[in-house]
Amino acid sequence: MKLSEIKNHLKGLETIGFILPNGELVASHFHVTEVGKITKDFIDCGGKVRNETVINFQLWEENDYDHRLHPEKLINIIELSEKKFQFDDLEIEVEYQGKETIGKYGLDFDGTNFLLTSKVTACLAPDACGITPSKPKLQFSELNSGATSCSPNSGCC
Repeated sequence: MKLSEIKNHLKGLETIGFILPNGELVASHFHVTEVGKITKDFIDCGGKVRNETVINFQLWEENDYDHRLHPEKLINIIELSEKKFQFDDLEIEVEYQGKETIGKYGLDFDGTNFLLTSKVTACLAPDACGITPSKPKLQFSELNSGATSCSPNSGCC
């Protein structure tokens, strides 16, 4: 989700909810403790120089049950960040403290809540590493789908 999208979604909400990939709701007394821009310059395993930039939100919860973050307050935080840092309309990455470490998530919206989506790693230069693309697995039932029946003398077998 891009920065402009979250702002549009927030305008139509009375409360903010975030749901983890496992379906658990982030505690309603969370805070957005950071809104920033993260730029990552790196070289992939094939030697290609790459650059990645995202807008980062950090969610945090503590035993502060009296202060809930309302949509208009988060919009104000986002707009202040945009003025200070001249943000482009970039993808949002969300950091959230799990049980063992900080997790990084993508962001989506289901019409009511924001969904923290799982992120995965991948080799960015599989040809340079000698990694061959995996072949799709087919079921025998799929092999003849859409084909007309095959008679013994038709030459299709």
